Amino acid sequence: IGGAWASTFDRVIVADSGGKDSEGCILRLLDLGVPASMMELWHHDVDGGAEAPRFMDWPITGGYTQAIADALGIPLYFSWKDGGFKGEMYRNAAPTRPTFTERPGYGGLKVLEHTGGNGPDGTRMRWPAISNDLDVRWCSAYLKIDVGSKMFTNDPRYTRGRFLFVTGERRQESAGRAKYAEAEYHRAHGVKREVIQWRPVIDFTEAEIWALIGKYQIS
Repeated sequence: IGGAWASTFDRVIVADSGGKDSEGCILRLLDLGVPASMMELWHHDVDGGAEAPRFMDWPITGGYTQAIADALGIPLYFSWKDGGFKGEMYRNAAPTRPTFTERPGYGGLKVLEHTGGNGPDGTRMRWPAISNDLDVRWCSAYLKIDVGSKMFTNDPRYTRGRFLFVTGERRQESAGRAKYAEAEYHRAHGVKREVIQWRPVIDFTEAEIWALIGKYQIS
């Protein structure tokens, strides 16, 4: 799998956490010849948006991802679950909160959409366990995976077409991730909207990620 294949999609989206592996994905795509004009970056704010108090993420993360996007000339859009990690962790006899997603609007402005928040009452009141089961390791499911899917379903640009969704998991990180496929259908895939999830650095070592970042002089 390489850059020629990636360039057959209508758009290439990179899930950018601000970490080294996410940045490695962006640089790997550029290395493979995928033009920056085909890409956009999505950052899922796990704390509930830029104005929310920081609970799990570094205060600089949002600004850092924006600086990288600006330097590379790639648009960046933010998304988050209202209340973020803390709000979901302390959810008690209440529905899971709505999700907010950004998309491009007229004149380069960003449009903010929201969806959900009207589901059945439920109680969380627990820390996410260390597990491959997303029912108990709920932070990834509720704050990243579900939020990412709503980026597709809330944005009319993604109603139909062929899209590549890039994430930065690496097999070296854990026994569970060692079993991941390099490419597979994304949960937002459908009849009119083809979405392939690709992990372009899945076989990279940590040293190779840092070497790629060093090559582009990003810090």
